Amino acid sequence: MERAMLGVSLRDRIRNVEIRRRTKVTDIAQRVAKLKWQWAGHIVRRQDGRWGPKVLEWQPRTGKRSVGRPPTRWTDDIKRVAGSRWIQAAQNRGTWNSLQKTFVQQWTSIG
Repeated sequence: MERAMLGVSLRDRIRNVEIRRRTKVTDIAQRVAKLKWQWAGHIVRRQDGRWGPKVLEWQPRTGKRSVGRPPTRWTDDIKRVAGSRWIQAAQNRGTWNSLQKTFVQQWTSIG
């Protein structure tokens, strides 16, 4: 939604958070973070033998990493909130759902 449609100019210096509050539009970064968290929990709870959960546990590298910044893995930000045993934490939906808000806040702040 554009600022002009709302009758708001950049000169008004109104924060996006305030505009979203007025229009009741969801912050897309928060929505993406929430969906990622839910999907990760969904994938690791599967018991049907598909390869999704196996890929998340896979450790492909052997030996040392190359010099420089290590590559970011899809699960790194999940582990930051739920810990290294996040797959076990995801088995309990209550625990998993209680951590979701923390994940969304951290993910959007580092975003």
